[in-house]
Amino acid sequence: MKNDIEIGNRIRTIREGLGLNRAKFSELIDISESFLTKVELGEKSISINTLMTISKCTGFSTDYILFGDPSNNVMQKKISRLLINESENILILIYNIVKNITSFYKKEK
Repeated sequence: MKNDIEIGNRIRTIREGLGLNRAKFSELIDISESFLTKVELGEKSISINTLMTISKCTGFSTDYILFGDPSNNVMQKKISRLLINESENILILIYNIVKNITSFYKKEK
């Protein structure tokens, strides 16, 4: 099913973005590695419980996982709430730190 493939792709992207292999991620969300592989390939669907576990463990909203709507990303909202009252200088510093970390992380892959 097309939706299962899209959901599986988003889950794989989330897992890879966290720097986790399938074995570690499947342990984290309490499913077997073989089932995770089938989910990521779109061959199997996830249960509501697994969806909620992925959301809780990764900070990505269930809306994003199911529909690809990044505006409901829980982790982005948490970060935004932390930064809302910070000065422009602090925001620039944090931006540069995050930019350097993500750039470094991408080079390591």
